[in-house]
Amino acid sequence: MATPFKRKAFAALLGLSLALASPWAAAVSDVLETPARPTSLANESLLTDSTYAGDRMVAVGERGHIIYSDDQGQTWQQGKVPVSTTLTGVSFPTPKQGWAVGHGAVILHSSDGGETWEKQLDGSRAADLVIATMKEQIANLEQKVENAPDDQKEDLQWTLEGMQFGLEDAQADKEVGPWKPLLDVWFANDNTGFAVGSYGFIFRTDDGGQTWRDWSAHVPNPDRFHLNGITEVTGGALVIVGEAGTIFLSTDRGDTWEKVESPYTGSFFGVTGTGDVNEILAFGLRGHVFMSTDLGRNWTTVPNDSPNTLNNGAVAKDGRITLVGNGGTVLVSSNNAESFRTYFRSDRQGVMSVLPVSDEELVLFGEGGVKHTDINGKNP
Repeated sequence: MATPFKRKAFAALLGLSLALASPWAAAVSDVLETPARPTSLANESLLTDSTYAGDRMVAVGERGHIIYSDDQGQTWQQGKVPVSTTLTGVSFPTPKQGWAVGHGAVILHSSDGGETWEKQLDGSRAADLVIATMKEQIANLEQKVENAPDDQKEDLQWTLEGMQFGLEDAQADKEVGPWKPLLDVWFANDNTGFAVGSYGFIFRTDDGGQTWRDWSAHVPNPDRFHLNGITEVTGGALVIVGEAGTIFLSTDRGDTWEKVESPYTGSFFGVTGTGDVNEILAFGLRGHVFMSTDLGRNWTTVPNDSPNTLNNGAVAKDGRITLVGNGGTVLVSSNNAESFRTYFRSDRQGVMSVLPVSDEELVLFGEGGVKHTDINGKNP
């Protein structure tokens, strides 16, 4: 059970976090209510993620920028966005229906292929959802403690105190304001999707985002590690990766999740399939790449020459796999991720996302905005 010292330490740390976070949280609140400003430089500013909406390219980034292209990235238009916070993830399960997430736990929706957007959720409402879930869990556990045999009460009481501390933390976050970011989003179709992010945030919708539910109770993440990426691999399994080597797997479309034994204790920032059934590529800090051919039961290290953090990956129609990262890193595999060719772009600007355009061309997104390259990441 927690000692008085632990309680005092928790209170002191909580007070410090409130003091430090409040000015920033106020700024986040402002940008959650301020529309993104139109600018001709949106495609030259920091872009953090990208995807295809049918044949259309859509990319998101800082200051609420969302841009789209109908000519394979040659020209870009800027979408109308109701927030100006940094956006971090985007998913289009259909050519018209799409979702984007970002700082302040914001979730945006578009029904016209990324041209206009509306806000479905932000950090204030997200905090309410988390608090409601925790209160329900605590009430259920209190009943279990009351009815448990004496030899089980101590362990259950310990778990209960942890939940109560978590509730206090969530209530403090509510007071501080909407500062925690969502980091990635994935939709199966125009109804069901998940948004994941910092401190174990995971939200689910089954009605196209009209309502969102806190789904954290379904994911065994008691330490609330950051969840950095979510994807579907060939065969239908869903995979989440995150802080401290965290890997979670679902084989029932996200209804339940299990923790996968990780091959790495450093953070993963991205995950992708290879195009083959049940194969997973997880990647992150210092260029580490790991591959599993059996949904995470076994892993192998994939060699490459990059010491830089890897952020994102994509699989082309011909099976070519491209991973991108900090320092202008572009890794390309033509042998199903058995090995990667490494190229460092001369500008050394971080690359956050990649879309294959053809058998001969990539479009990169990152610190320098949009860049067109050959299949190795080199400028034409």
